[in-house]
Amino acid sequence: MCLRESNHGYGSDLSLRIRGAVYPSELIVGLAGGRRIATPLEWYPRLAKASGAQRENYEISPLGIHWPDIDEDLSVAGMLKAQRAK
Repeated sequence: MCLRESNHGYGSDLSLRIRGAVYPSELIVGLAGGRRIATPLEWYPRLAKASGAQRENYEISPLGIHWPDIDEDLSVAGMLKAQRAK
């Protein structure tokens, strides 16, 4: 598990602070204001198939999380809508 945090000033608690953690079976994203989004890794096939090192190499962006090693991008908006990766 790797945890990173980034602050972005957009005036909304959806993007002021994003904290991400990848566990063996789920992705947990913490938002400003204390809300958390937990989604199963099976929703994101590239992320689910990635090695632990690939999962731990991610970047927090203003809109979500990017994993450069597997070219995966997940948005906070998509996670809030419970959208699976295509």
